[in-house]
Amino acid sequence: MPRDEFRRPLKRRSLGERLWARRPSPLVFTACLMLAVFLGGGLWLSRIPRPFAGEPVVLADIPAAAELVTASITPATEPPAESDAASTEDVIDQSAAEIIPVGEAAPQEEAAPPEAPDYEQEATIIVAPNRPLRKAPVDAVTERNAQGPLPRISGAGKKPFDVYSQVTPMAVLESRRPKIVLVLGGMGLNQKLTREAIEKLPGDVTLGFAPYGDDLQSQVNKARARGHEILLQVPMEPVGYPGTNPGPNTLLTDATPEDNLKALTWHMSRFAGYSGITNYMGARLLGEEDALRPVMKELKARGLVYLENGTGNPTLSAKLGQEVRLPVRNAGLVIDADPTAPAIAAALEQLEQEAIATGWAIGTGAGLEVTIETVAEWIKTLQEKGILLVPVSAAYKERPA
Repeated sequence: MPRDEFRRPLKRRSLGERLWARRPSPLVFTACLMLAVFLGGGLWLSRIPRPFAGEPVVLADIPAAAELVTASITPATEPPAESDAASTEDVIDQSAAEIIPVGEAAPQEEAAPPEAPDYEQEATIIVAPNRPLRKAPVDAVTERNAQGPLPRISGAGKKPFDVYSQVTPMAVLESRRPKIVLVLGGMGLNQKLTREAIEKLPGDVTLGFAPYGDDLQSQVNKARARGHEILLQVPMEPVGYPGTNPGPNTLLTDATPEDNLKALTWHMSRFAGYSGITNYMGARLLGEEDALRPVMKELKARGLVYLENGTGNPTLSAKLGQEVRLPVRNAGLVIDADPTAPAIAAALEQLEQEAIATGWAIGTGAGLEVTIETVAEWIKTLQEKGILLVPVSAAYKERPA
């Protein structure tokens, strides 16, 4: 009801006009309407009968109760009637128990099964098979030489062993499960077989590189990218040298310490990325204290570890390693001394038994095609056997039992 305030400014408004001016806004009207609907609906619902409101209803057929018969309520059957003497003997025979003097064990009809090893109660440990390692060389632990990079201890005390090793989970190191270290050497000489080993084997298989191959640094970094730890194989004088010759710059028993260290430097400068040294041959040198001691001291000074590959007779490496405080481990078995698949499989089974008996086993082998294939198949069986395959560095972080 509109008004013209300019034409009739002083006229008193009618009742209709005053009510229209006080009309509620559309928002208030809508709210009031909705409130009325809710109140009305609630009143209507409250008057609807609900005999089972809030009570769950389930219909089920309950069978009739059956009598439960057990031995405790079932009377025993009467034995057949016989003479009193026979009945008495039967009762005695059936109820007699052997009396065993104190201190004697009761006879057992059947031997109790052996208890399961403690480690079988552990949770399954699953580790990624290829955990990539840093590309080498790492400047902090590298000494630049005219011949090539050499390992060194950093100014902060970091060792090449620390930097170039795989980080093994504490769950693995502290597990009571049997552990096996496997090192396959001869890498770098045949690039096709080296590539097969890198790609077919999980990173916990350690690879030993010979110092004589081509493009060694590239091959080493490809192996490290797949998680493989690297050892440098250093040729050492065997029995029968020079008829049996490991290769150029072999460390010799009759050489001066300076000459042997010069040869060792040449080998160590061929590539970077190895955490330790392992011997290639060396049965004679490893038994000569004067020739071996300077080599061990040099490895210690450069922050490396030493692994004896298990191919020779008893040597002085453990004794001298303890003397110069160089970490030393010895492999117990060469898995492909007989390079046939059945013989390698048997050797791997022997490694398993050693690991189960002592907690640890270290085996070595060569990068032969038959070895790579057999090892690759064998590794697939380890998880179900409860055996852990670990890189060689793990054997230095926890002393084998």
